[in-house]
Amino acid sequence: MITRPESYRWVVLAAGALGQGANASYFLGLPVLIPQLRDHFSLSLPQAGLLVGAVNLGTMLTLVLWGASADRFGERPVMTIGLVAAALCLAGAAATDDVLVAGLALLGAGAFGASANAASGRAVMIWFPADKRGIAMGVRQCATPAGAALSALVLPLAAHSGGVPSAFLVLAGISLVAAIAVVVWVREPEGAVRAPKGSGAGEVLRSPRLWRLSLASACLVIPQFTTAALLVELFHEHRGVSLAVASTLLAVAQLLGAGGRLFNGAWSDRVSSRLGPLRTVSVLIAVSLALVALLDWGNAAVPVLAVVAVAATALSLSWNGLAFTAAGEMAPEGRSGTALGFQNTANYLSAAIAPGIAGLLAAEVSWPAAFAVGGAAAVLSLVLLRKL
Repeated sequence: MITRPESYRWVVLAAGALGQGANASYFLGLPVLIPQLRDHFSLSLPQAGLLVGAVNLGTMLTLVLWGASADRFGERPVMTIGLVAAALCLAGAAATDDVLVAGLALLGAGAFGASANAASGRAVMIWFPADKRGIAMGVRQCATPAGAALSALVLPLAAHSGGVPSAFLVLAGISLVAAIAVVVWVREPEGAVRAPKGSGAGEVLRSPRLWRLSLASACLVIPQFTTAALLVELFHEHRGVSLAVASTLLAVAQLLGAGGRLFNGAWSDRVSSRLGPLRTVSVLIAVSLALVALLDWGNAAVPVLAVVAVAATALSLSWNGLAFTAAGEMAPEGRSGTALGFQNTANYLSAAIAPGIAGLLAAEVSWPAAFAVGGAAAVLSLVLLRKL
């Protein structure tokens, strides 16, 4: 057992964040390879989208199972097994030219890699006291955009030098490095409570408060993925801004959103509440998206629209740690992993459909309509959160 959790907990957090970042490197990073995937497997654009989406499907299907396993057996074995198996699946994707086999391998990578998601969150819950848990979860949440950013930088270079198999092998290597870090550094603190043998997830999943929070989170995912998916297109295709400038606006928004995750976590620690800051952020998201819709409808100048749209995107990216921490704190003792897995499942389900709906609204109705619907989803989230 570790005798100095006040210092060692940051080591555990770093290892858990590395696992989370490794998972994000392919569940968020693979889309950067879509052009190379299309050439390698002779795919249409929709087919390439389905191939990449296999990772998210696998993740969504297993989050609750991994969370419950972490509650029962601890983070270290769960994350180690999951990350090693994910690496093997990614290596399998590198070894095949059959798109069906590759799809199944990516489905497996998502299913096994999800172990890092719920288990690393449970590690934060058991290692950090309530007054430091928000900022710790904010650090962990920043590993997600960091992993995606790493993929955006590394995967195209790997695919250019060695083809798509090399990119898959790079991802497998990242997952293995994270697994080694977990084996070496992740431990449970003295007195950590695990779920008793034979207990199921039913007690957690029957909680009306957890359901309401998860539905509110799913609603907030809609503006998050609406803004992230449409920001570049809004300025490049709709407003005629160069692709480089439009992409830079998205990069700035992502950096601000990552900073917002840290700020919101520290804020929630300071006020001893996750839901209060989450409600406030929901209001800000709704107002900012309404402003984006109004400014675009009124054909406002591009610089004005850019400032508001970047702020709206950053706000929409900033809230996840608050809801994730709140879900863990709602769980019965020893069952935080299950609660975190369930809350994230709702997020993944919403994330799977939000970009398509937003794109359809922008193309078939209007750009203001797409952003207005995102703002309306934030209002619905606020209504659900008020009941908590």
